[in-house]
Amino acid sequence: MISAALTDLPGSSAVFDRGFVTYSNAAKMQMLGVLPATLEAHGAVSEQVAREMAEGALRHSAAQIAVSVTGIAGPGGSEFKPEGRVCFGLARRGQPCVTETVEFGARGRAQVRLATRDHALQLILRALQALP
Repeated sequence: MISAALTDLPGSSAVFDRGFVTYSNAAKMQMLGVLPATLEAHGAVSEQVAREMAEGALRHSAAQIAVSVTGIAGPGGSEFKPEGRVCFGLARRGQPCVTETVEFGARGRAQVRLATRDHALQLILRALQALP
């Protein structure tokens, strides 16, 4: 959804390099270099994994900015990782990666996914506005 929103804009091919959809843990490890130990210690829905995903996206692309998301859109979740929890990573070349967790709540899968897309786009926009 994030890639689709960015590439819906005319001229986006001049600034959009690629997107990675790494839904499974295996894909996260194979495509982005997320460490098995990180997944085991923290689980896929964690800021630690979001950080490794964003940093991996930079390593495996020509991008200057990468955003990552990993979360539980629902239905379901657990006491420790409830539905609507999404972890974000934002990596920029030459800058430390920043992460955050947003609790969107159990508002339904479609609404959590839309809120995730919008939040990720806002992170990208803020990062672009901060460029010199």
